[in-house]
Order: sequence, then structure tokens, then C-alpha cells
Amino acid sequence: MRERGGKSFFSIMKKTLQEAPGLCHRLSWDEIDSEYLKTIVTLARDEDIAGTGLCSAMRPKHAGDPTTETTAPAGKIASAKFVARKACTLSGLPLVPVILEVYGGKVSAKMNVSDGESVPAGTVIGTISGDAAQMLTAERVMLNFLQRMSGIATQTARYVAALGDSSTRLLDTRKTTPGHRVLDKYAVGCGGAWNHRIGLYDRLMLKDNHLAADEAVAGTRLAAIVRQSRRERPDLLCEVEVDSLSQIPPVLEASADIILLDNFSVEDLKKAVELIGDEAWTEISGGVSIESLPILGTVGADFVSCGALTHNVPWIDIGLDWDE
Repeated sequence: MRERGGKSFFSIMKKTLQEAPGLCHRLSWDEIDSEYLKTIVTLARDEDIAGTGLCSAMRPKHAGDPTTETTAPAGKIASAKFVARKACTLSGLPLVPVILEVYGGKVSAKMNVSDGESVPAGTVIGTISGDAAQMLTAERVMLNFLQRMSGIATQTARYVAALGDSSTRLLDTRKTTPGHRVLDKYAVGCGGAWNHRIGLYDRLMLKDNHLAADEAVAGTRLAAIVRQSRRERPDLLCEVEVDSLSQIPPVLEASADIILLDNFSVEDLKKAVELIGDEAWTEISGGVSIESLPILGTVGADFVSCGALTHNVPWIDIGLDWDE
């Protein structure tokens, strides 16, 4: 491997340190802020019981769950079980106790399985027991989070399986539901893929529009803007998007850490990976589908990123069945 002047630590260690800091990550539940979780659950609760998001004229005069308040006997104790109606990969189970606490803390949960496990249809995921009224009011919000996060994890697991035994790692993107990014990316990890950058703050990411805005799409001007970005933020990995083979030499000369190969043909992807060699990590992006992943996994790139892991994902049918 050549070492050029000004080369960052990350690129010098390419492929001898696949886990370079910030290169890719899987969010763990412990890395999610507990106050953020309470906030997002409180917002979900208040949408249901107080009309949060509506103008003042549309919000109810009396917040609450009148159906439960008029039908559930006060102090009644009940129990219920979460059941997977379809085969799925699970995500979001540790959020259930957080939800129950926000709703009053009179219901407890016990899970039989863990996030990241794939279960067949009919699996009893876990049980809750306690105040029946709180269970009824919290039911839809619990299921919404579990169904959505498990949907992402299940879709991700299918895409990971499509890559087969390739050494190429599957990455997510920033195509996440606003306000739910860390939950979306956590669910991706449960499905077996990896997190790309979390936000704008944690990587230099020179995409086509950045280069076009600075009239730096080729040649010495392209190399100059990459050098400038790396010089101003040497603490961050620098990734550059290219859409032609001709852009690769100046990007390599400027010591980019990662080169994103956008919408290349399979033939050109192979040429690009060979041209880049060990000089930078390589990422395939653009038009990636579950049908194209098997062939993309044979190209030899380090990563392939896919927005479909988190957007337009079918929710998984998980039910809450009350014990008789």
C-alpha cells in the first residue's frame, strides 16, 4: 500500500483496520439517549390523548382516553402477550418498558426473545401485566413502535441475505423518518446491516451537488476541494461521490478516505475497484435493490449503501392478545 503525503490515518490503515473509527457502526440500545426515548414516546402518547400537532381549536378540552375511562373497571389487573403474526426479525423490544413508564408505570413487561432474533409466525414475543386501563391506552403506541422497527429489521435481514457470503458490508443511509433516525438506524443493526454516518455532523461527505456548487467536478479543481475539506476537518473521514471513472484519479491524489461510486454499471464498478485498490475504501450507491445485491456483492467493494432499508418499509404484523 502506498502512503502519500498528507494521507489521513484512516486511509493509511485501509483494509488492515476495517473498523476504522467512524467508518461504519451498529448502534446499540445503550447508545440511545434515554431522555430522547421518553420525549418521542411522550409525543406519541400526547398525539393519541391530547391531539398534539393540531391547532388549539382542534385539540380536545379534556385530554384522555374516554373509551377506556368509561369501560375499564378502576384498578382491574390484566395480562396480555405480544404475538408475531408473521415471521420477522425483531427490533424495539427494550422500548416497551419505556412506553409503559411514560403511561404511568403500573404495567410491567417481560420479553421472551431479544432484538435481532428472527422468529416464526405465532411466536409469543413477551408479556405485559398490570393496570388494565394503562395497557389499553398504551396498546396502539407500543404496537406502532414494534411493528415499524421490526419491519425495518426484517427488510434489512432480507437484503443482508441477498448479499450472501460476500465480504461487502451493507450500509443504511440518511433516508430515515424525521425525528426517528436513531431508532431507524438501530433497527437496521438488528437486521444485520451497518450504519453509515448518523447525520451531517460526523463525516465529510462531498456529494455531486457540493462539487457542482463549487464548480469542482473534475481535474485539479476537484482535487483542490477535497484537499481543502480534509485540511479544515482532519478529524473526520472524507468521502467523495464520483459518477465517472475519470473522477477517481484526482480524488485519490487528494487523499480521500472513501470513494462513493454512484450509479456505475457493474463493468465500471469492477474497473473502479481495481483502480482504487487499497488507496481508499469503496462504497457502491445508487439504484441498489434486493435483486441487484447478489451481483454487487461480487464486485469487491467494501460497502454498498441502500436507502430501501429504512424508507417505504412494510410494517410487521405484531398483535397484543389479552389473556382470558
